[in-house]
Amino acid sequence: MRYAVLSDAHGNLEALEAVLKEAEAIGYDRLLFLGDFVGYGANPNECVELIREKAYLAVLGNHDSAVLHPEEADYFNEFARRAVLWTRERLTKENMNYLASLPFTAKPEGNILVVHASPHKPEKWDYILSIYDAEFHFGHFSEPICLFGHSHIPGIFIREPDGKITMIEDEPLKLDDSRRFLINPGSVGQPRDLDWRASFGLLDTEKRVFEFFRVEYDVDKAQLRIKEAGLPEVLAKRLAIGY
Repeated sequence: MRYAVLSDAHGNLEALEAVLKEAEAIGYDRLLFLGDFVGYGANPNECVELIREKAYLAVLGNHDSAVLHPEEADYFNEFARRAVLWTRERLTKENMNYLASLPFTAKPEGNILVVHASPHKPEKWDYILSIYDAEFHFGHFSEPICLFGHSHIPGIFIREPDGKITMIEDEPLKLDDSRRFLINPGSVGQPRDLDWRASFGLLDTEKRVFEFFRVEYDVDKAQLRIKEAGLPEVLAKRLAIGY
Protein backbone atom coordinates (compact mmCIF):
# COMPACT_ATOMS: atom_id res chain seq x y z
CA MET A 1 0.00 0.00 0.00
CA ARG A 2 1.21 3.49 -0.88
CA TYR A 3 -0.10 6.14 1.51
CA ALA A 4 0.10 9.86 0.78
CA VAL A 5 0.59 11.40 4.23
CA LEU A 6 -0.56 15.02 4.67
CA SER A 7 -0.93 17.22 7.73
CA ASP A 8 -1.69 20.79 8.78
CA ALA A 9 -3.37 22.27 5.70
CA HIS A 10 -4.61 25.19 7.82
CA GLY A 11 -7.00 26.64 5.27
CA ASN A 12 -4.28 27.18 2.66
CA LEU A 13 -6.08 26.08 -0.49
CA GLU A 14 -3.27 26.96 -2.90
CA ALA A 15 -0.81 24.76 -1.01
CA LEU A 16 -3.30 21.91 -0.62
CA GLU A 17 -4.19 21.84 -4.29
CA ALA A 18 -0.51 21.85 -5.28
CA VAL A 19 0.28 18.99 -2.90
CA LEU A 20 -2.64 16.89 -4.09
CA LYS A 21 -1.63 17.42 -7.70
CA GLU A 22 1.94 16.34 -6.92
CA ALA A 23 0.80 13.34 -4.89
CA GLU A 24 -1.43 12.18 -7.73
CA ALA A 25 1.44 12.55 -10.20
CA ILE A 26 3.70 10.45 -7.97
CA GLY A 27 0.95 7.91 -7.38
CA TYR A 28 -0.65 6.64 -4.18
CA ASP A 29 -3.39 4.26 -3.10
CA ARG A 30 -4.83 6.02 -0.05
CA LEU A 31 -4.49 9.46 1.51
CA LEU A 32 -4.07 9.93 5.24
CA PHE A 33 -4.66 13.37 6.79
CA LEU A 34 -3.18 14.03 10.22
CA GLY A 35 -5.35 16.94 11.31
CA ASP A 36 -5.62 20.74 11.28
CA PHE A 37 -7.74 21.27 8.22
CA VAL A 38 -8.31 24.89 9.29
CA GLY A 39 -6.78 27.85 11.12
CA TYR A 40 -4.52 30.61 9.76
CA GLY A 41 -5.60 30.40 6.09
CA ALA A 42 -8.50 32.02 4.25
CA ASN A 43 -10.17 28.96 2.69
CA PRO A 44 -11.30 26.66 5.50
CA ASN A 45 -14.44 25.32 3.81
CA GLU A 46 -12.68 24.51 0.58
CA CYS A 47 -9.87 22.71 2.40
CA VAL A 48 -12.22 20.64 4.55
CA GLU A 49 -14.28 19.65 1.53
CA LEU A 50 -11.29 18.75 -0.60
CA ILE A 51 -9.71 16.62 2.10
CA ARG A 52 -13.05 14.98 2.85
CA GLU A 53 -13.26 14.02 -0.80
CA LYS A 54 -9.72 12.65 -1.04
CA ALA A 55 -8.85 11.20 2.36
CA TYR A 56 -9.21 7.54 3.26
CA LEU A 57 -8.71 8.46 6.90
CA ALA A 58 -8.36 11.68 8.91
CA VAL A 59 -7.97 12.68 12.55
CA LEU A 60 -8.83 15.83 14.48
CA GLY A 61 -6.26 18.60 14.93
CA ASN A 62 -6.04 21.18 17.71
CA HIS A 63 -7.17 24.06 15.47
CA ASP A 64 -10.09 21.94 14.24
CA SER A 65 -11.01 21.23 17.85
CA ALA A 66 -10.73 24.92 18.81
CA VAL A 67 -13.16 25.85 16.03
CA LEU A 68 -15.62 23.38 17.56
CA HIS A 69 -14.87 24.46 21.14
CA PRO A 70 -13.76 28.12 21.03
CA GLU A 71 -12.76 28.18 24.70
CA GLU A 72 -9.75 26.07 23.65
CA ALA A 73 -8.50 29.04 21.61
CA ASP A 74 -7.86 30.89 24.88
CA TYR A 75 -4.53 29.06 24.97
CA PHE A 76 -3.54 30.15 21.45
CA ASN A 77 -1.48 33.20 20.57
CA GLU A 78 -3.39 36.29 19.48
CA PHE A 79 -3.10 35.64 15.74
CA ALA A 80 -4.04 31.97 15.94
CA ARG A 81 -6.99 32.80 18.20
CA ARG A 82 -8.30 35.44 15.81
CA ALA A 83 -8.01 32.99 12.91
CA VAL A 84 -9.91 30.30 14.80
CA LEU A 85 -12.76 32.64 15.68
CA TRP A 86 -12.86 33.96 12.11
CA THR A 87 -13.01 30.38 10.83
CA ARG A 88 -15.76 29.40 13.27
CA GLU A 89 -17.97 32.18 11.90
CA ARG A 90 -17.54 30.97 8.32
CA LEU A 91 -17.37 27.19 8.42
CA THR A 92 -20.54 25.54 7.12
CA LYS A 93 -22.66 23.38 9.41
CA GLU A 94 -21.85 20.35 7.29
CA ASN A 95 -18.12 20.93 7.64
CA MET A 96 -18.44 21.61 11.37
CA ASN A 97 -20.30 18.32 11.77
CA TYR A 98 -17.60 16.52 9.80
CA LEU A 99 -14.83 17.89 12.03
CA ALA A 100 -16.87 16.94 15.09
CA SER A 101 -17.03 13.35 13.83
CA LEU A 102 -13.27 12.90 13.62
CA PRO A 103 -11.33 10.78 16.13
CA PHE A 104 -8.12 11.75 17.93
CA THR A 105 -6.36 8.61 16.69
CA ALA A 106 -6.87 6.04 13.95
CA LYS A 107 -5.21 3.03 12.36
CA PRO A 108 -5.13 2.55 8.58
CA GLU A 109 -3.39 -0.77 9.30
CA GLY A 110 -2.74 -2.66 12.50
CA ASN A 111 0.91 -1.65 12.59
CA ILE A 112 0.40 2.08 11.90
CA LEU A 113 -0.97 4.64 14.37
CA VAL A 114 -2.17 8.03 13.12
CA VAL A 115 -2.46 11.02 15.47
CA HIS A 116 -2.29 14.78 15.13
CA ALA A 117 -0.02 15.77 17.99
CA SER A 118 1.28 12.82 20.01
CA PRO A 119 0.32 9.28 21.05
CA HIS A 120 0.28 10.08 24.78
CA LYS A 121 -3.03 11.78 25.62
CA PRO A 122 -3.59 13.00 22.04
CA GLU A 123 -6.33 15.35 23.19
CA LYS A 124 -3.72 17.37 25.13
CA TRP A 125 -1.91 18.44 21.94
CA ASP A 126 1.66 17.93 23.19
CA TYR A 127 4.52 18.66 20.79
CA ILE A 128 7.20 16.18 19.75
CA LEU A 129 10.16 18.42 18.95
CA SER A 130 13.21 16.69 20.38
CA ILE A 131 14.77 13.31 21.00
CA TYR A 132 13.80 13.78 24.65
CA ASP A 133 10.14 14.24 23.65
CA ALA A 134 10.30 11.26 21.32
CA GLU A 135 11.74 8.99 24.00
CA PHE A 136 8.74 9.69 26.21
CA HIS A 137 6.17 9.18 23.46
CA PHE A 138 7.71 5.94 22.15
CA GLY A 139 6.60 4.50 25.48
CA HIS A 140 2.95 5.31 24.79
CA PHE A 141 2.19 3.39 21.60
CA SER A 142 2.90 -0.19 20.59
CA GLU A 143 2.81 0.00 16.81
CA PRO A 144 6.05 0.04 14.78
CA ILE A 145 5.03 3.32 13.10
CA CYS A 146 3.29 6.42 14.44
CA LEU A 147 2.45 9.20 11.98
CA PHE A 148 1.99 12.64 13.55
CA GLY A 149 1.95 16.34 12.64
CA HIS A 150 1.32 19.46 14.78
CA SER A 151 4.88 20.88 14.83
CA HIS A 152 4.90 21.64 11.08
CA ILE A 153 8.47 20.32 10.94
CA PRO A 154 9.20 17.25 8.79
CA GLY A 155 11.37 14.55 10.27
CA ILE A 156 11.63 11.02 11.60
CA PHE A 157 12.55 9.88 15.09
CA ILE A 158 14.01 6.38 15.09
CA ARG A 159 14.14 4.04 18.08
CA GLU A 160 16.85 1.40 17.70
CA PRO A 161 16.52 -2.11 19.19
CA ASP A 162 18.85 -1.09 22.02
CA GLY A 163 16.61 1.89 22.87
CA LYS A 164 18.81 4.59 21.35
CA ILE A 165 16.86 7.33 19.56
CA THR A 166 18.09 9.30 16.57
CA MET A 167 16.41 11.82 14.28
CA ILE A 168 16.67 12.59 10.56
CA GLU A 169 15.15 15.41 8.54
CA ASP A 170 13.79 15.32 5.01
CA GLU A 171 15.59 12.13 3.96
CA PRO A 172 14.09 8.93 2.52
CA LEU A 173 14.25 6.14 5.06
CA LYS A 174 14.03 2.35 4.90
CA LEU A 175 11.63 1.22 7.61
CA ASP A 176 13.18 -2.07 8.69
CA ASP A 177 11.35 -4.29 11.16
CA SER A 178 13.96 -4.04 13.91
CA ARG A 179 13.28 -0.36 14.62
CA ARG A 180 10.28 1.82 15.51
CA PHE A 181 9.42 5.20 14.02
CA LEU A 182 7.72 8.51 14.83
CA ILE A 183 7.19 10.19 11.45
CA ASN A 184 6.13 13.79 10.80
CA PRO A 185 5.44 14.67 7.12
CA GLY A 186 5.64 18.42 7.82
CA SER A 187 2.94 20.94 6.99
CA VAL A 188 1.01 21.44 3.78
CA GLY A 189 -0.28 24.90 4.61
CA GLN A 190 2.27 26.52 6.91
CA PRO A 191 5.76 24.94 7.06
CA ARG A 192 7.96 26.04 9.97
CA ASP A 193 11.37 24.69 9.01
CA LEU A 194 12.41 27.84 7.09
CA ASP A 195 11.41 26.26 3.77
CA TRP A 196 8.28 27.93 2.38
CA ARG A 197 7.36 25.01 0.11
CA ALA A 198 4.47 22.77 1.13
CA SER A 199 5.54 19.48 2.67
CA PHE A 200 4.07 15.97 2.60
CA GLY A 201 5.20 12.36 2.68
CA LEU A 202 4.69 9.01 1.00
CA LEU A 203 4.67 5.77 3.01
CA ASP A 204 5.12 2.61 0.95
CA THR A 205 4.29 -0.35 3.21
CA GLU A 206 5.36 -2.93 0.63
CA LYS A 207 8.80 -1.45 -0.02
CA ARG A 208 8.95 -0.29 3.62
CA VAL A 209 10.10 3.21 2.68
CA PHE A 210 9.06 6.70 3.74
CA GLU A 211 9.91 9.67 1.50
CA PHE A 212 9.46 13.41 1.96
CA PHE A 213 8.37 15.78 -0.81
CA ARG A 214 8.35 19.58 -1.11
CA VAL A 215 6.03 21.40 -3.49
CA GLU A 216 6.07 24.99 -4.72
CA TYR A 217 2.72 26.77 -4.82
CA ASP A 218 1.28 30.23 -5.43
CA VAL A 219 2.27 31.85 -2.13
CA ASP A 220 1.34 35.33 -3.40
CA LYS A 221 -2.23 34.23 -4.01
CA ALA A 222 -2.49 32.56 -0.60
CA GLN A 223 -1.15 35.72 1.05
CA LEU A 224 -3.60 37.92 -0.86
CA ARG A 225 -6.54 35.77 0.23
CA ILE A 226 -5.49 36.14 3.88
CA LYS A 227 -5.21 39.91 3.60
CA GLU A 228 -8.51 40.28 1.74
CA ALA A 229 -10.24 38.15 4.38
CA GLY A 230 -9.14 40.59 7.08
CA LEU A 231 -7.05 38.00 8.89
CA PRO A 232 -3.85 39.12 10.68
CA GLU A 233 -1.24 40.14 8.11
CA VAL A 234 1.48 38.25 9.97
CA LEU A 235 -0.23 35.03 8.88
CA ALA A 236 0.37 36.02 5.29
CA LYS A 237 3.95 37.18 5.78
CA ARG A 238 5.11 33.98 7.47
CA LEU A 239 4.10 31.86 4.45
CA ALA A 240 6.94 33.34 2.40
CA ILE A 241 9.63 32.39 4.91
CA GLY A 242 8.42 29.03 6.13
CA TYR A 243 8.01 29.95 9.76
